[in-house]
Amino acid sequence: MHYPLNPIAFHLGPIGVHWYGIIIGTGIILGLNLAMRESKRLGMNKDLFADLLIWAIPIAILCARIYYVLFEWSYYSAHPDEIIQIWNGGIAIHGALIGAILTAVVFARKRNVSFWKLADIAAPSIILGQAIGRWGNFMNQEAHGREVTRSFLESLHLPDFIINQMYINGAYYHPTFLYESIWDLLGFVVLLLLRKLNPRRGEIFLSYLIWYSIGRLFIEGLRTDSLMLTQHLRMAQVVSLVLIVLGIVLIFVRRKLGYAKSRYNEKES
Repeated sequence: MHYPLNPIAFHLGPIGVHWYGIIIGTGIILGLNLAMRESKRLGMNKDLFADLLIWAIPIAILCARIYYVLFEWSYYSAHPDEIIQIWNGGIAIHGALIGAILTAVVFARKRNVSFWKLADIAAPSIILGQAIGRWGNFMNQEAHGREVTRSFLESLHLPDFIINQMYINGAYYHPTFLYESIWDLLGFVVLLLLRKLNPRRGEIFLSYLIWYSIGRLFIEGLRTDSLMLTQHLRMAQVVSLVLIVLGIVLIFVRRKLGYAKSRYNEKES
């Protein structure tokens, strides 16, 4: 008999504190610390990212929910009372990215700093937060892939606690949370190495978009809970393809038009 891990870490009176929230919070704190240290090294106000997160986190969550609801409108239009019930699940990372990026653009203009500089510094923090956050999906037994056998999972040399947690309602499933977490951790290392090459401004962030989207494009094809654009088109795969192309095009266009003359390690002017 396999018993799933308890998604609730502890209770504060009648309120259950979920592991999902703790894990997401840990990712945010670690990412913020990383960004603050790097901004200080580059001569920027180290509190800049703390100020940005005050706005970016709630807006990103709101946009993530709106994005999800829009692509599940056939359900939520019949159950409008559930639209605000975010605690029951239903947020999309691409919606969160859209909200966070738009917030950062406005924030950068208000603070008179380069958006691309902010984005470059934040990129490793974002992908690290995503790598950590996927373990929240693990605790909730969600965002998994198609059905597989236990022997397949054992062939991946996974520890028993992961294999057992992938046993859901009488069947084993692809641990797609783990695939994406590993891909994101590799991306985190790649972006840190890219920093050392002192690339042109904006290209660390654009490399993040490309790297993350390549992994999501393939991993999404294994999942069973995808938001669908049409009967056969998964929304996350379409967005990933767009972001890959957009990232590559922006790198070349910004260089061609002279918008990427500054280097990453140059002090903010």
